[in-house]
Amino acid sequence: MGRHSIYFAKQGFQVSAFDYSEKATEHLGQWAEKENLSINVVNADMLELPYDDDSFDAIFAYHVISHTDSAGIKKIINEISRVLKVGGEMFITLCSKDSWSFRDAGYPKLDENTVIKTDEGPEKGVPHFYVSLDDVPDLLADYDVDRIRHTCDCFYSGKRQKNSVHYFISACLREK
Repeated sequence: MGRHSIYFAKQGFQVSAFDYSEKATEHLGQWAEKENLSINVVNADMLELPYDDDSFDAIFAYHVISHTDSAGIKKIINEISRVLKVGGEMFITLCSKDSWSFRDAGYPKLDENTVIKTDEGPEKGVPHFYVSLDDVPDLLADYDVDRIRHTCDCFYSGKRQKNSVHYFISACLREK
């Protein structure tokens, strides 16, 4: 709902943000106005980013680009590469195949890397793309990967839960 956009704008960064959800972009727009922050907020689909080529020095996509399938993630990475300047940095998270939701939940699979969540709630019917560490170099072939962290969240609100495992990746776009 825009918390990262607000944070970066408060730190003095020039921020552009988008979301597919009109509710989310309206919320962020109102929040930014209340905080007297200038954030360019638009509705858009991550498969077709609404920005010119070479527009950004950095892109931050935290728990968002995995909401697609195997074909979609390639298109999204290509779109990020298109709008990121050479030498620009990308900070992304990808779902890990070590997650309970990929390995053990029994969700229907769209392809070898993608499941559709069927539980009631906001992610019902939403695809989730997963990778192994070995998949990352192919996905990010145009990048120099600086760091990959593999994290496992297994406690929420002080209670043990089924694990949620992610890769946190920082990478720099090489010459196009």
